[in-house]
Amino acid sequence: MELLLLLLILGGGAAYFMNRNNKNRAAEVEQTRLEDAQADARRWIERLGSQVLTIAGNDAASTQAIADASERYNAAASAISQAQTVKQAELARESALEGLHYMNAAREIMGMTPGPELPPLEGQRNAGKVTERRTIEHEGQTITASPVATDQTPNYYPGGNVAGRPVPAGWYSRPWWADAMATGMWTATSMMMFSMMFSGMAGVGYGGDAWASGYGEGYEEGLAAGGEDMGDAGDMGDTGDMGGGEDMGGGFFDGGDGGGLFDGGFDFDF
Repeated sequence: MELLLLLLILGGGAAYFMNRNNKNRAAEVEQTRLEDAQADARRWIERLGSQVLTIAGNDAASTQAIADASERYNAAASAISQAQTVKQAELARESALEGLHYMNAAREIMGMTPGPELPPLEGQRNAGKVTERRTIEHEGQTITASPVATDQTPNYYPGGNVAGRPVPAGWYSRPWWADAMATGMWTATSMMMFSMMFSGMAGVGYGGDAWASGYGEGYEEGLAAGGEDMGDAGDMGDTGDMGGGEDMGGGFFDGGDGGGLFDGGFDFDF
């Protein structure tokens, strides 16, 4: 009896120490991931800062783009100083990358070399881009979109998600996405405005309904995944080849282009 009790005590102790060691290893792995994410974010933030401090605009559009880049730099620097999780560090990096896209736009319209292609922003590919000049009247305001910078369209957006909705890349007469970016919410009439501005535009392959459903947050990838996982048409007779219910468009709203795309191989140092 005493031997059995001793074995139980030893077994329980071994299980306790194994569990504690596993937790310690998991914590170490998470800490390493956080440190790596913080270092990656700081690298992009430093490169953005070097450009913001050394390049000045020479017209309304380039000046505004650099001002927007500077705002993203400040936001990214503040975010990384407070980042305690991998996700928070990744958001800081996203702000820095967005600022670098603004700087590339400013450099291009000033006739400077824009530098190597940047990693895409979250939802940037799905958001599309302005491919023709359009002007609409909405709630008493005139809003113009243009594929190129003009005196009338000095506000640039590189394309991507704002408050869960896509904003096409292009130049605009005013930053119609700014309120949603600040509050995290779109107004009730935003879908109407989007439809009026972008309906039928070649560079924006979705309408107001898809926009309201969050097209820019993985909508297109979800549809593609659903189609691919259905299996070949010739195999439809065998229910075992349907690809499994769990694969029928998994990741429909999984963030699309957001993660894993930043390879860090570009150099913007001056």
